[in-house]
Amino acid sequence: MRIMLFFIRAYPIQTLVMLLAQLLAGVMEGLSLTALLPMLNLAVSGNNGKLSSGVGKTVTSALQFFGITPTVSTLLFVMVAGVLLKSGLVLFADRKVGYTVARVATDLRLSLLRALLGTRWEYYLTQPMGGLTNAISSEVMRASSAYLQGTLAITYMVTAAVYAVVALLVSWKVSLAALAAGSLLMFLLNRLVQRTKKAGRQETALMHSLLSRLADNLQSVKPLKAMGREQLAERMLEADTVKLNRALRKQVSSKATLKSLQEPILMMLIMAGLYLSLVVWKYDLPKVMMLVFLVVRLFGEQKKLQQKFQDMASSESAFWSLRKKIDEAVRQKEPNLGRRQVTLNGSIRFDRVGFSYEGGAGCVLKEASLEIPAGSCAAVIGPSGAGKTTLVDLVIGLLQPQQGAVLIDGVALADMDMKFWRGQIGYVPQDTVLLHDSILANVTLDDPALGENEAKEALCAAGAWEFVSAMPEGMATVVGERGSKLSGGQRQRIAIARALAHRPRLLILDEATSALDPESERAICATLMRLRGTVTMLAISHQPALVQVADQIYRIEEQTIRGQLPGSAQASVA
Repeated sequence: MRIMLFFIRAYPIQTLVMLLAQLLAGVMEGLSLTALLPMLNLAVSGNNGKLSSGVGKTVTSALQFFGITPTVSTLLFVMVAGVLLKSGLVLFADRKVGYTVARVATDLRLSLLRALLGTRWEYYLTQPMGGLTNAISSEVMRASSAYLQGTLAITYMVTAAVYAVVALLVSWKVSLAALAAGSLLMFLLNRLVQRTKKAGRQETALMHSLLSRLADNLQSVKPLKAMGREQLAERMLEADTVKLNRALRKQVSSKATLKSLQEPILMMLIMAGLYLSLVVWKYDLPKVMMLVFLVVRLFGEQKKLQQKFQDMASSESAFWSLRKKIDEAVRQKEPNLGRRQVTLNGSIRFDRVGFSYEGGAGCVLKEASLEIPAGSCAAVIGPSGAGKTTLVDLVIGLLQPQQGAVLIDGVALADMDMKFWRGQIGYVPQDTVLLHDSILANVTLDDPALGENEAKEALCAAGAWEFVSAMPEGMATVVGERGSKLSGGQRQRIAIARALAHRPRLLILDEATSALDPESERAICATLMRLRGTVTMLAISHQPALVQVADQIYRIEEQTIRGQLPGSAQASVA
Protein backbone atom coordinates (compact mmCIF):
# COMPACT_ATOMS: atom_id res chain seq x y z
CA MET A 1 0.00 0.00 0.00
CA ARG A 2 3.05 2.32 0.08
CA ILE A 3 2.42 3.25 -3.53
CA MET A 4 -1.18 4.22 -2.75
CA LEU A 5 -0.03 6.46 0.11
CA PHE A 6 2.23 8.21 -2.40
CA PHE A 7 -0.63 8.68 -4.86
CA ILE A 8 -2.99 9.90 -2.14
CA ARG A 9 -0.46 12.56 -1.11
CA ALA A 10 0.12 13.51 -4.76
CA TYR A 11 -3.59 13.67 -5.68
CA PRO A 12 -5.44 14.33 -2.39
CA ILE A 13 -8.53 16.08 -3.80
CA GLN A 14 -9.16 13.57 -6.58
CA THR A 15 -8.66 10.64 -4.21
CA LEU A 16 -10.89 12.18 -1.53
CA VAL A 17 -13.69 12.83 -4.02
CA MET A 18 -13.42 9.27 -5.32
CA LEU A 19 -13.47 7.81 -1.80
CA LEU A 20 -16.46 9.92 -0.75
CA ALA A 21 -18.37 8.88 -3.87
CA GLN A 22 -17.55 5.21 -3.23
CA LEU A 23 -18.49 5.54 0.45
CA LEU A 24 -21.84 7.14 -0.39
CA ALA A 25 -22.41 4.44 -3.02
CA GLY A 26 -21.73 1.82 -0.36
CA VAL A 27 -24.13 3.50 2.06
CA MET A 28 -26.83 3.58 -0.61
CA GLU A 29 -26.32 -0.12 -1.30
CA GLY A 30 -26.33 -0.85 2.43
CA LEU A 31 -29.62 0.96 2.88
CA SER A 32 -31.15 -0.94 -0.01
CA LEU A 33 -29.91 -4.23 1.48
CA THR A 34 -31.52 -3.52 4.86
CA ALA A 35 -34.88 -3.59 3.08
CA LEU A 36 -34.19 -7.12 1.85
CA LEU A 37 -34.75 -8.91 5.17
CA PRO A 38 -38.18 -7.42 5.98
CA MET A 39 -39.24 -8.01 2.38
CA LEU A 40 -38.25 -11.67 2.65
CA ASN A 41 -40.11 -11.96 5.95
CA LEU A 42 -43.22 -10.47 4.38
CA ALA A 43 -42.93 -12.69 1.33
CA VAL A 44 -42.37 -15.88 3.35
CA SER A 45 -44.49 -15.41 6.49
CA GLY A 46 -47.08 -12.93 5.27
CA ASN A 47 -47.25 -11.37 8.77
CA ASN A 48 -48.34 -7.97 7.47
CA GLY A 49 -45.17 -6.19 8.52
CA LYS A 50 -45.11 -7.31 12.17
CA LEU A 51 -41.47 -8.27 12.33
CA SER A 52 -39.45 -9.38 15.30
CA SER A 53 -36.04 -9.05 13.65
CA GLY A 54 -33.98 -6.10 14.84
CA VAL A 55 -32.96 -4.98 11.36
CA GLY A 56 -36.40 -5.61 9.90
CA LYS A 57 -38.12 -3.79 12.75
CA THR A 58 -35.80 -0.79 12.36
CA VAL A 59 -36.47 -0.57 8.62
CA THR A 60 -40.24 -0.84 8.93
CA SER A 61 -40.26 1.72 11.75
CA ALA A 62 -38.27 4.13 9.60
CA LEU A 63 -40.65 3.70 6.68
CA GLN A 64 -43.68 4.23 8.92
CA PHE A 65 -42.07 7.37 10.33
CA PHE A 66 -42.11 8.81 6.81
CA GLY A 67 -45.69 7.67 6.29
CA ILE A 68 -44.81 4.70 4.05
CA THR A 69 -46.53 1.37 4.60
CA PRO A 70 -43.88 -1.41 4.60
CA THR A 71 -45.24 -3.69 1.90
CA VAL A 72 -43.38 -5.88 -0.55
CA SER A 73 -43.87 -3.20 -3.24
CA THR A 74 -42.53 -0.32 -1.12
CA LEU A 75 -39.59 -2.37 0.08
CA LEU A 76 -38.76 -3.33 -3.51
CA PHE A 77 -38.96 0.36 -4.43
CA VAL A 78 -36.51 1.23 -1.64
CA MET A 79 -34.10 -1.42 -2.89
CA VAL A 80 -34.31 -0.28 -6.52
CA ALA A 81 -33.87 3.39 -5.54
CA GLY A 82 -30.82 2.52 -3.47
CA VAL A 83 -29.28 0.55 -6.33
CA LEU A 84 -29.92 3.37 -8.82
CA LEU A 85 -28.35 5.96 -6.53
CA LYS A 86 -25.41 3.64 -5.96
CA SER A 87 -24.93 3.17 -9.71
CA GLY A 88 -24.88 6.92 -10.30
CA LEU A 89 -22.31 7.48 -7.58
CA VAL A 90 -20.15 4.59 -8.84
CA LEU A 91 -20.27 6.05 -12.36
CA PHE A 92 -19.13 9.41 -11.00
CA ALA A 93 -16.33 7.74 -9.00
CA ASP A 94 -15.19 5.62 -11.96
CA ARG A 95 -14.96 8.68 -14.19
CA LYS A 96 -12.90 10.47 -11.55
CA VAL A 97 -10.60 7.46 -11.31
CA GLY A 98 -10.24 7.30 -15.11
CA TYR A 99 -9.41 11.00 -15.36
CA THR A 100 -6.89 10.70 -12.54
CA VAL A 101 -5.23 7.64 -14.12
CA ALA A 102 -4.74 9.66 -17.32
CA ARG A 103 -3.39 12.56 -15.29
CA VAL A 104 -1.00 10.26 -13.39
CA ALA A 105 0.46 9.03 -16.70
CA THR A 106 0.72 12.59 -18.05
CA ASP A 107 2.31 13.97 -14.87
CA LEU A 108 4.84 11.13 -14.70
CA ARG A 109 5.84 11.63 -18.34
CA LEU A 110 6.19 15.39 -17.93
CA SER A 111 8.10 15.00 -14.66
CA LEU A 112 10.57 12.63 -16.31
CA LEU A 113 10.93 14.80 -19.43
CA ARG A 114 11.49 17.99 -17.42
CA ALA A 115 13.93 16.27 -15.10
CA LEU A 116 15.90 14.78 -18.01
CA LEU A 117 16.02 17.99 -20.04
CA GLY A 118 17.21 19.92 -17.00
CA THR A 119 20.09 17.63 -16.02
CA ARG A 120 23.80 18.25 -16.34
CA TRP A 121 25.43 17.05 -19.55
CA GLU A 122 27.56 14.48 -17.69
CA TYR A 123 24.38 12.68 -16.63
CA TYR A 124 23.49 11.87 -20.26
CA LEU A 125 26.90 10.32 -20.81
CA THR A 126 26.02 7.50 -18.38
CA GLN A 127 22.42 6.82 -19.40
CA PRO A 128 21.23 4.21 -21.93
CA MET A 129 18.73 5.95 -24.18
CA GLY A 130 16.70 2.76 -24.65
CA GLY A 131 16.15 2.58 -20.89
CA LEU A 132 14.86 6.15 -20.80
CA THR A 133 12.58 5.43 -23.77
CA ASN A 134 11.21 2.41 -21.91
CA ALA A 135 10.62 4.58 -18.83
CA ILE A 136 8.57 7.16 -20.69
CA SER A 137 6.44 4.57 -22.46
CA SER A 138 6.15 1.16 -20.78
CA GLU A 139 6.96 2.14 -17.20
CA VAL A 140 4.61 5.14 -17.25
CA MET A 141 1.71 2.97 -18.42
CA ARG A 142 2.41 0.28 -15.83
CA ALA A 143 2.75 2.91 -13.09
CA SER A 144 -0.60 4.50 -13.95
CA SER A 145 -2.08 0.99 -14.07
CA ALA A 146 -0.83 0.46 -10.51
CA TYR A 147 -2.82 3.53 -9.44
CA LEU A 148 -5.92 2.20 -11.22
CA GLN A 149 -5.62 -1.22 -9.56
CA GLY A 150 -5.00 0.42 -6.19
CA THR A 151 -8.11 2.59 -6.42
CA LEU A 152 -10.18 -0.42 -7.47
CA ALA A 153 -8.83 -2.28 -4.43
CA ILE A 154 -9.94 0.60 -2.21
CA THR A 155 -13.36 0.51 -3.88
CA TYR A 156 -13.75 -3.20 -3.13
CA MET A 157 -12.56 -2.58 0.41
CA VAL A 158 -15.27 0.04 0.96
CA THR A 159 -17.95 -2.21 -0.53
CA ALA A 160 -16.80 -5.15 1.60
CA ALA A 161 -16.99 -2.95 4.70
CA VAL A 162 -20.60 -2.05 3.88
CA TYR A 163 -21.56 -5.71 3.48
CA ALA A 164 -19.77 -6.50 6.74
CA VAL A 165 -21.68 -3.80 8.64
CA VAL A 166 -25.05 -4.94 7.32
CA ALA A 167 -24.15 -8.57 8.06
CA LEU A 168 -23.17 -7.62 11.63
CA LEU A 169 -26.59 -6.01 12.10
CA VAL A 170 -28.24 -9.24 10.98
CA SER A 171 -26.00 -11.69 12.90
CA TRP A 172 -22.74 -10.79 14.57
CA LYS A 173 -21.81 -14.47 15.01
CA VAL A 174 -22.00 -15.32 11.30
CA SER A 175 -20.40 -12.00 10.34
CA LEU A 176 -17.39 -12.38 12.60
CA ALA A 177 -16.92 -15.97 11.44
CA ALA A 178 -17.08 -14.86 7.80
CA LEU A 179 -14.63 -11.97 8.35
CA ALA A 180 -12.19 -14.24 10.18
CA ALA A 181 -12.41 -16.88 7.45
CA GLY A 182 -11.97 -14.33 4.67
CA SER A 183 -8.98 -12.71 6.40
CA LEU A 184 -7.36 -16.10 6.93
CA LEU A 185 -7.89 -16.96 3.27
CA MET A 186 -6.26 -13.69 2.14
CA PHE A 187 -3.33 -14.32 4.48
CA LEU A 188 -2.78 -17.86 3.19
CA LEU A 189 -2.94 -16.79 -0.45
CA ASN A 190 -0.77 -13.69 0.06
CA ARG A 191 2.30 -15.69 -0.97
CA LEU A 192 0.97 -15.67 -4.53
CA VAL A 193 0.70 -11.88 -4.38
CA GLN A 194 4.31 -11.61 -3.23
CA ARG A 195 5.41 -13.97 -6.00
CA THR A 196 3.68 -11.73 -8.54
CA LYS A 197 5.39 -8.67 -7.02
CA LYS A 198 8.80 -10.31 -7.39
CA ALA A 199 8.06 -11.27 -11.00
CA GLY A 200 6.96 -7.68 -11.65
CA ARG A 201 10.34 -6.41 -10.43
CA GLN A 202 12.06 -8.85 -12.76
CA GLU A 203 9.90 -7.66 -15.65
CA THR A 204 10.85 -4.03 -14.98
CA ALA A 205 14.57 -4.79 -14.86
CA LEU A 206 14.49 -7.01 -17.95
CA MET A 207 12.43 -4.55 -20.01
CA HIS A 208 14.99 -1.84 -19.17
CA SER A 209 17.87 -4.09 -20.23
CA LEU A 210 16.13 -5.39 -23.37
CA LEU A 211 15.10 -1.99 -24.73
CA SER A 212 18.48 -0.43 -23.90
CA ARG A 213 20.25 -3.15 -25.87
CA LEU A 214 17.67 -3.02 -28.65
CA ALA A 215 18.17 0.73 -29.12
CA ASP A 216 21.94 0.31 -29.22
CA ASN A 217 21.79 -2.56 -31.71
CA LEU A 218 19.28 -0.85 -34.01
CA GLN A 219 21.59 2.16 -34.22
CA SER A 220 24.38 -0.21 -35.29
CA VAL A 221 22.28 -2.49 -37.49
CA LYS A 222 23.94 -1.44 -40.76
CA PRO A 223 27.53 -2.39 -39.78
CA LEU A 224 26.24 -5.53 -38.06
CA LYS A 225 24.46 -6.68 -41.24
CA ALA A 226 27.39 -5.58 -43.39
CA MET A 227 29.69 -7.89 -41.42
CA GLY A 228 27.12 -10.67 -41.21
CA ARG A 229 27.10 -10.47 -37.41
CA GLU A 230 23.48 -9.61 -36.76
CA GLN A 231 23.04 -13.06 -35.21
CA LEU A 232 25.23 -11.91 -32.29
CA ALA A 233 22.80 -9.12 -31.53
CA GLU A 234 19.92 -11.54 -31.99
CA ARG A 235 21.47 -13.97 -29.49
CA MET A 236 21.96 -11.23 -26.92
CA LEU A 237 18.41 -9.89 -27.31
CA GLU A 238 16.98 -13.40 -27.36
CA ALA A 239 18.49 -14.14 -23.93
CA ASP A 240 16.78 -11.11 -22.36
CA THR A 241 13.53 -11.90 -24.18
CA VAL A 242 13.50 -15.47 -22.83
CA LYS A 243 14.11 -14.22 -19.28
CA LEU A 244 11.31 -11.68 -19.72
CA ASN A 245 9.01 -14.45 -20.90
CA ARG A 246 9.77 -16.42 -17.73
CA ALA A 247 8.93 -13.43 -15.55
CA LEU A 248 5.64 -12.91 -17.40
CA ARG A 249 4.82 -16.63 -17.08
CA LYS A 250 5.34 -16.39 -13.32
CA GLN A 251 2.87 -13.52 -13.16
CA VAL A 252 0.31 -15.39 -15.24
CA SER A 253 0.77 -18.54 -13.16
CA SER A 254 0.41 -16.69 -9.85
CA LYS A 255 -2.73 -14.85 -10.96
CA ALA A 256 -4.35 -17.98 -12.39
CA THR A 257 -3.49 -19.99 -9.25
CA LEU A 258 -4.92 -17.32 -6.96
CA LYS A 259 -8.15 -17.20 -8.94
CA SER A 260 -8.53 -20.97 -9.12
CA LEU A 261 -7.92 -21.47 -5.38
CA GLN A 262 -10.26 -18.70 -4.30
CA GLU A 263 -13.38 -20.17 -5.88
CA PRO A 264 -13.51 -23.61 -4.22
CA ILE A 265 -12.28 -22.34 -0.84
CA LEU A 266 -14.93 -19.61 -0.78
CA MET A 267 -17.59 -22.12 -1.72
CA MET A 268 -16.54 -24.38 1.17
CA LEU A 269 -16.67 -21.43 3.55
CA ILE A 270 -20.18 -20.55 2.38
CA MET A 271 -21.34 -24.14 2.86
CA ALA A 272 -19.86 -24.11 6.37
CA GLY A 273 -21.73 -20.89 7.10
CA LEU A 274 -24.98 -22.40 5.88
CA TYR A 275 -24.49 -25.40 8.16
CA LEU A 276 -23.81 -23.19 11.19
CA SER A 277 -26.80 -20.94 10.47
CA LEU A 278 -29.37 -23.69 9.82
CA VAL A 279 -28.17 -26.54 12.06
CA VAL A 280 -26.15 -25.05 14.90
CA TRP A 281 -27.71 -21.62 15.44
CA LYS A 282 -31.11 -22.59 13.92
CA TYR A 283 -31.85 -19.24 12.24
CA ASP A 284 -35.14 -18.87 10.37
CA LEU A 285 -35.07 -19.16 6.57
CA PRO A 286 -35.41 -15.42 5.64
CA LYS A 287 -32.52 -14.55 7.94
CA VAL A 288 -30.39 -17.36 6.51
CA MET A 289 -31.19 -16.25 2.96
CA MET A 290 -30.18 -12.69 3.87
CA LEU A 291 -26.93 -13.87 5.48
CA VAL A 292 -26.07 -16.10 2.55
CA PHE A 293 -26.54 -13.19 0.18
CA LEU A 294 -24.39 -10.87 2.33
CA VAL A 295 -21.64 -13.41 2.97
CA VAL A 296 -21.44 -14.35 -0.71
CA ARG A 297 -21.10 -10.68 -1.63
CA LEU A 298 -18.60 -10.07 1.18
CA PHE A 299 -16.40 -12.96 0.08
CA GLY A 300 -16.73 -11.84 -3.52
CA GLU A 301 -15.46 -8.35 -2.66
CA GLN A 302 -12.60 -9.81 -0.63
CA LYS A 303 -11.70 -12.02 -3.58
CA LYS A 304 -11.64 -9.08 -6.01
CA LEU A 305 -9.75 -7.00 -3.42
CA GLN A 306 -6.91 -9.53 -3.28
CA GLN A 307 -6.83 -9.88 -7.06
CA LYS A 308 -6.46 -6.11 -7.43
CA PHE A 309 -3.70 -6.09 -4.84
CA GLN A 310 -1.98 -8.71 -6.95
CA ASP A 311 -2.42 -6.68 -10.13
CA MET A 312 -1.08 -3.60 -8.35
CA ALA A 313 1.90 -5.59 -7.06
CA SER A 314 2.83 -6.67 -10.60
CA SER A 315 2.96 -3.02 -11.78
CA GLU A 316 4.27 -1.35 -8.64
CA SER A 317 7.96 -1.89 -9.47
CA ALA A 318 7.58 0.14 -12.68
CA PHE A 319 6.41 3.13 -10.65
CA TRP A 320 9.32 2.97 -8.21
CA SER A 321 11.77 2.48 -11.07
CA LEU A 322 10.32 5.56 -12.76
CA ARG A 323 10.45 7.60 -9.55
CA LYS A 324 14.09 6.56 -9.08
CA LYS A 325 14.96 7.87 -12.55
CA ILE A 326 13.10 11.14 -11.92
CA ASP A 327 14.71 11.68 -8.51
CA GLU A 328 18.14 10.82 -9.88
CA ALA A 329 17.72 13.26 -12.77
CA VAL A 330 16.51 15.98 -10.39
CA ARG A 331 19.62 15.46 -8.22
CA GLN A 332 21.71 15.90 -11.38
CA LYS A 333 19.92 19.15 -12.27
CA GLU A 334 22.05 21.66 -14.11
CA PRO A 335 22.73 24.58 -11.78
CA ASN A 336 21.47 28.04 -12.67
CA LEU A 337 24.88 29.70 -12.52
CA GLY A 338 24.19 33.37 -13.19
CA ARG A 339 21.85 35.98 -14.59
CA ARG A 340 24.01 38.19 -16.78
CA GLN A 341 22.84 38.23 -20.39
CA VAL A 342 25.89 38.68 -22.59
CA THR A 343 25.91 39.05 -26.37
CA LEU A 344 29.03 37.95 -28.21
CA ASN A 345 30.51 41.24 -29.43
CA GLY A 346 34.09 41.04 -28.18
CA SER A 347 35.62 37.58 -27.95
CA ILE A 348 35.53 34.07 -26.53
CA ARG A 349 38.50 33.51 -24.23
CA PHE A 350 39.85 30.54 -22.32
CA ASP A 351 41.87 31.69 -19.33
CA ARG A 352 44.10 28.85 -18.03
CA VAL A 353 41.23 26.34 -18.18
CA GLY A 354 41.55 22.90 -16.60
CA PHE A 355 38.96 20.13 -16.86
CA SER A 356 38.63 16.44 -15.92
CA TYR A 357 35.56 14.20 -16.26
CA GLU A 358 34.13 12.71 -13.09
CA GLY A 359 35.54 9.22 -12.69
CA GLY A 360 37.63 9.74 -15.83
CA ALA A 361 41.18 8.58 -16.37
CA GLY A 362 43.24 11.73 -15.87
CA CYS A 363 43.00 15.34 -16.98
CA VAL A 364 41.53 16.37 -20.37
CA LEU A 365 42.60 20.03 -20.44
CA LYS A 366 45.23 21.74 -18.33
CA GLU A 367 46.22 25.41 -18.33
CA ALA A 368 44.44 25.84 -21.69
CA SER A 369 44.24 29.39 -23.04
CA LEU A 370 42.97 30.80 -26.34
CA GLU A 371 41.02 33.76 -27.70
CA ILE A 372 38.56 33.87 -30.62
CA PRO A 373 37.58 37.42 -31.71
CA ALA A 374 33.91 37.98 -32.53
CA GLY A 375 33.20 37.66 -36.26
CA SER A 376 36.23 35.49 -36.93
CA CYS A 377 36.50 31.81 -37.85
CA ALA A 378 38.67 29.63 -35.63
CA ALA A 379 39.62 26.02 -36.22
CA VAL A 380 40.67 23.66 -33.43
CA ILE A 381 42.71 20.63 -34.47
CA GLY A 382 44.48 17.83 -32.66
CA PRO A 383 44.62 14.06 -32.33
CA SER A 384 41.54 12.03 -31.46
CA GLY A 385 40.79 12.19 -27.75
CA ALA A 386 42.88 15.31 -27.20
CA GLY A 387 39.91 17.29 -25.86
CA LYS A 388 38.54 19.15 -28.89
CA THR A 389 34.88 18.25 -28.25
CA THR A 390 35.40 18.93 -24.54
CA LEU A 391 36.54 22.44 -25.50
CA VAL A 392 33.31 22.92 -27.45
CA ASP A 393 31.21 21.65 -24.54
CA LEU A 394 32.97 24.16 -22.27
CA VAL A 395 32.15 27.01 -24.68
CA ILE A 396 28.49 25.95 -24.75
CA GLY A 397 28.43 25.67 -20.96
CA LEU A 398 27.50 21.99 -20.97
CA LEU A 399 30.62 21.45 -18.86
CA GLN A 400 32.16 23.72 -16.23
CA PRO A 401 35.94 23.99 -15.82
CA GLN A 402 37.48 22.91 -12.53
CA GLN A 403 40.23 25.51 -12.95
CA GLY A 404 40.37 28.81 -14.78
CA ALA A 405 37.44 30.40 -16.60
CA VAL A 406 35.68 30.56 -19.96
CA LEU A 407 34.96 34.23 -20.71
CA ILE A 408 32.49 35.73 -23.17
CA ASP A 409 33.18 39.44 -23.71
CA GLY A 410 35.16 39.30 -20.48
CA VAL A 411 32.30 37.74 -18.44
CA ALA A 412 32.77 34.25 -17.02
CA LEU A 413 30.23 31.65 -18.10
CA ALA A 414 29.67 30.93 -14.41
CA ASP A 415 28.11 34.40 -14.11
CA MET A 416 25.99 34.21 -17.26
CA ASP A 417 22.40 33.20 -17.97
CA MET A 418 23.04 29.86 -19.71
CA LYS A 419 19.69 29.73 -21.50
CA PHE A 420 20.25 33.20 -22.97
CA TRP A 421 23.82 32.32 -24.02
CA ARG A 422 22.86 29.03 -25.65
CA GLY A 423 20.08 30.83 -27.51
CA GLN A 424 22.84 32.63 -29.41
CA ILE A 425 24.58 29.42 -30.50
CA GLY A 426 24.08 27.39 -33.66
CA TYR A 427 25.49 23.87 -33.30
CA VAL A 428 26.27 21.36 -36.06
CA PRO A 429 27.38 17.96 -34.69
CA GLN A 430 29.48 15.31 -36.41
CA ASP A 431 26.61 12.81 -36.48
CA THR A 432 23.78 14.69 -38.13
CA VAL A 433 20.47 13.25 -36.98
CA LEU A 434 17.44 14.59 -38.80
CA LEU A 435 13.85 14.07 -37.70
CA HIS A 436 11.60 11.77 -39.70
CA ASP A 437 9.68 14.86 -40.79
CA SER A 438 9.67 17.60 -43.41
CA ILE A 439 12.68 19.76 -44.23
CA LEU A 440 10.77 22.74 -42.82
CA ALA A 441 10.26 20.98 -39.48
CA ASN A 442 13.92 19.93 -39.41
CA VAL A 443 15.07 23.50 -39.92
CA THR A 444 12.65 25.26 -37.58
CA LEU A 445 12.19 22.42 -35.03
CA ASP A 446 8.58 23.66 -34.82
CA ASP A 447 9.75 26.89 -33.17
CA PRO A 448 6.68 29.18 -33.30
CA ALA A 449 8.98 32.16 -33.87
CA LEU A 450 10.27 30.65 -37.12
CA GLY A 451 8.23 30.29 -40.29
CA GLU A 452 8.79 29.44 -43.95
CA ASN A 453 10.52 32.76 -44.68
CA GLU A 454 13.07 32.26 -41.92
CA ALA A 455 13.57 28.63 -42.98
CA LYS A 456 14.17 29.66 -46.62
CA GLU A 457 16.63 32.33 -45.53
CA ALA A 458 18.54 29.77 -43.43
CA LEU A 459 18.53 27.22 -46.27
CA CYS A 460 19.91 29.85 -48.65
CA ALA A 461 22.64 30.80 -46.17
CA ALA A 462 23.55 27.13 -45.77
CA GLY A 463 23.71 26.56 -49.54
CA ALA A 464 20.80 24.14 -49.39
CA TRP A 465 18.02 26.08 -51.10
CA GLU A 466 19.07 24.99 -54.61
CA PHE A 467 18.47 21.28 -54.02
CA VAL A 468 15.50 21.83 -51.66
CA SER A 469 13.64 24.04 -54.16
CA ALA A 470 14.24 21.43 -56.88
CA MET A 471 12.37 18.77 -54.91
CA PRO A 472 8.71 18.22 -55.94
CA GLU A 473 7.42 19.07 -52.47
CA GLY A 474 10.09 21.64 -51.62
CA MET A 475 10.37 22.31 -47.89
CA ALA A 476 7.46 19.91 -47.29
CA THR A 477 9.62 16.97 -48.40
CA VAL A 478 9.92 14.31 -45.69
CA VAL A 479 13.60 13.41 -45.24
CA GLY A 480 13.06 9.84 -43.95
CA GLU A 481 14.39 8.11 -40.87
CA ARG A 482 17.52 10.01 -39.70
CA GLY A 483 17.49 11.83 -43.07
CA SER A 484 17.99 8.63 -45.07
CA LYS A 485 16.40 10.10 -48.24
CA LEU A 486 19.15 12.73 -48.50
CA SER A 487 22.84 12.46 -49.28
CA GLY A 488 25.46 13.10 -46.60
CA GLY A 489 26.23 16.57 -47.92
CA GLN A 490 22.54 17.45 -48.14
CA ARG A 491 21.93 16.29 -44.57
CA GLN A 492 24.86 18.38 -43.36
CA ARG A 493 23.61 21.50 -45.11
CA ILE A 494 20.13 20.99 -43.61
CA ALA A 495 21.85 20.74 -40.21
CA ILE A 496 23.72 24.00 -40.89
CA ALA A 497 20.43 25.65 -41.92
CA ARG A 498 18.89 24.45 -38.64
CA ALA A 499 21.80 26.00 -36.75
CA LEU A 500 21.43 29.29 -38.64
CA ALA A 501 17.63 29.57 -38.53
CA HIS A 502 17.51 31.59 -35.31
CA ARG A 503 20.37 33.91 -36.44
CA PRO A 504 23.00 32.84 -33.91
CA ARG A 505 26.00 34.90 -32.87
CA LEU A 506 28.20 31.79 -32.69
CA LEU A 507 28.23 28.85 -35.12
CA ILE A 508 29.94 25.70 -33.84
CA LEU A 509 30.85 22.87 -36.22
CA ASP A 510 31.97 19.76 -34.34
CA GLU A 511 33.70 17.54 -36.94
CA ALA A 512 30.87 18.56 -39.28
CA THR A 513 32.64 17.48 -42.50
CA SER A 514 34.56 14.41 -41.30
CA ALA A 515 32.11 11.91 -42.84
CA LEU A 516 31.69 13.73 -46.17
CA ASP A 517 33.25 13.06 -49.55
CA PRO A 518 35.68 15.71 -50.87
CA GLU A 519 33.09 17.33 -53.16
CA SER A 520 30.52 17.68 -50.37
CA GLU A 521 33.23 18.96 -48.05
CA ARG A 522 34.23 21.64 -50.56
CA ALA A 523 30.60 22.69 -50.89
CA ILE A 524 30.28 23.01 -47.12
CA CYS A 525 33.50 25.02 -46.95
CA ALA A 526 32.22 27.34 -49.66
CA THR A 527 29.10 27.87 -47.58
CA LEU A 528 31.24 28.72 -44.55
CA MET A 529 33.30 31.17 -46.61
CA ARG A 530 30.12 33.05 -47.44
CA LEU A 531 29.24 33.19 -43.75
CA ARG A 532 32.58 34.70 -42.68
CA GLY A 533 32.14 38.06 -41.02
CA THR A 534 28.41 37.55 -40.41
CA VAL A 535 28.77 35.09 -37.54
CA THR A 536 31.58 33.91 -35.25
CA MET A 537 32.58 30.37 -36.21
CA LEU A 538 34.34 27.69 -34.17
CA ALA A 539 35.17 24.55 -36.15
CA ILE A 540 36.54 21.29 -34.76
CA SER A 541 38.15 19.38 -37.59
CA HIS A 542 40.85 17.08 -38.88
CA GLN A 543 40.17 18.12 -42.47
CA PRO A 544 42.58 20.48 -44.29
CA ALA A 545 39.77 21.92 -46.44
CA LEU A 546 37.90 23.24 -43.40
CA VAL A 547 41.12 24.52 -41.84
CA GLN A 548 41.67 26.69 -44.94
CA VAL A 549 38.54 28.66 -44.09
CA ALA A 550 39.85 29.59 -40.62
CA ASP A 551 41.32 32.93 -39.53
CA GLN A 552 43.00 31.25 -36.54
CA ILE A 553 44.08 27.67 -36.03
CA TYR A 554 44.59 26.15 -32.59
CA ARG A 555 46.17 22.77 -31.86
CA ILE A 556 45.30 20.77 -28.75
CA GLU A 557 47.79 18.18 -27.60
CA GLU A 558 49.12 16.94 -24.30
CA GLN A 559 46.13 18.43 -22.44
CA THR A 560 46.75 22.02 -23.45
CA ILE A 561 46.67 24.46 -26.38
CA ARG A 562 50.07 24.79 -28.00
CA GLY A 563 49.70 28.30 -29.39
CA GLN A 564 48.03 30.03 -32.32
CA LEU A 565 48.73 29.73 -36.02
CA PRO A 566 47.55 32.11 -38.76
CA GLY A 567 45.13 30.76 -41.30
CA SER A 568 47.80 30.84 -44.01
CA ALA A 569 49.86 28.27 -42.12
CA GLN A 570 47.38 25.45 -42.58
CA ALA A 571 49.83 23.48 -44.68
CA SER A 572 51.98 22.92 -41.61
CA VAL A 573 49.16 21.40 -39.56
CA ALA A 574 47.85 18.84 -42.03
